[in-house]
Amino acid sequence: MDILKSLGHPEEIFNLFKFKMGGCRTVMPKLDYESMSESLRTCYLYLNQTSRSFAAVIQALDGELRHAVCIFYLVLRALDTVEDDMSIPLDKKVPMLNDFHTYLYQDEWCFTESQEKDRQVLEDFPTISLEFRNLAQEYRDVISDICHRMGVGMAEFLEKKVGSMKEWDQYCHYVAGLVGIGLSQLFSASQLEDPEVGRDTELANSMGLFLQKTNIIRDYLEDTQDGRVFWPREAWSQFAGRLEDFAQPEKLESALSCLNLLVTDALRHVPDVIAYLSRLRNQSVFNFCAIPQVNAVLTYFQTTGIVG
Repeated sequence: MDILKSLGHPEEIFNLFKFKMGGCRTVMPKLDYESMSESLRTCYLYLNQTSRSFAAVIQALDGELRHAVCIFYLVLRALDTVEDDMSIPLDKKVPMLNDFHTYLYQDEWCFTESQEKDRQVLEDFPTISLEFRNLAQEYRDVISDICHRMGVGMAEFLEKKVGSMKEWDQYCHYVAGLVGIGLSQLFSASQLEDPEVGRDTELANSMGLFLQKTNIIRDYLEDTQDGRVFWPREAWSQFAGRLEDFAQPEKLESALSCLNLLVTDALRHVPDVIAYLSRLRNQSVFNFCAIPQVNAVLTYFQTTGIVG
């Protein structure tokens, strides 16, 4: 497969993706808000308010898949907001995460005590859950299942730190790999992609892990300042006594050594990413998947100086 042969030449990967995404001159469709229900319009408003990266590519998806992915994103954004909110005590947060999937079928459930910036998706969850229930059954089944599995995984890691590299993979699976799996199942359910795309959970999981590891590596300082620890102890303990030490100028060499270890680990997912993208046939689905992956690849290659 030509795209896989290009893996050893990252500049070729970039050029292939650039051609694939721009060569057919795709344009952002103008959404027909007038034909939408008020609740669905509100959901797209929340999508644009809460997503820095995905709002545009979600709205560019074809057909009914667009609404399904929009609601999927908002449901998981609400779940993630619960996980991120450090003001919610554990004895309250853990049951919320475990039970969150059940709120999809409760007309009036909402949470008004969050201190997070995206709290509107919790405060007005009834609007999101209403549109979830308006989706076709095959979409509802996927979204509910992924929400359940993700909530259970998030609750597990609230009460323990990410220790080993294996646990790092497991945490990233819960918070991002499951997203890749769920999206792949939605793509197949829409019939815009072959059933095999939804069945191959290994490749879909790698799509999520690569993006999540990129975010964790990039967000080191912000997370440590907020009291959140996502770098695996097995990695950072080889170079420092405390994870926070890497922020000190005198620890620059140790910090770079740890960074190199984590970047190398993340890059092992790239072959799976390329294989996954090469299977996609629908242009809007390809764009949706490829744009964030290309940005992640370029982040690493530019950091190492492989691509200018």
